[in-house]
Amino acid sequence: MSGEDRGSSLATVVVSFLAGAAIGSGLALLFAPKTGREVREQIRDMTEDAVDKIKEYAREAQDRIKSTYECGKEAVMEKKSIISSAIEAGKEAMEKEKERLSEQHKA
Repeated sequence: MSGEDRGSSLATVVVSFLAGAAIGSGLALLFAPKTGREVREQIRDMTEDAVDKIKEYAREAQDRIKSTYECGKEAVMEKKSIISSAIEAGKEAMEKEKERLSEQHKA
């Protein structure tokens, strides 16, 4: 190899090394860990998002519980009315039967 070829080869190695170093430095900056301040901000944002979601889920659950309670209350009132009517009808039937038996016993 001539001296000129060596110089060209050495220049290629140096340029390649410097290009690699520049690319590596750029990637390191892109993927470097965040500062403490940035991490705290990210944690705060994530916490606020989580709290908002929890509040939203709690409101939805409260609405569902209230709706279920109201439906249950209506069903109970309806059944109570039916049962009360049945009890009243049973009492009337019992009184009529008492009267019938009383009249039958007298005769």
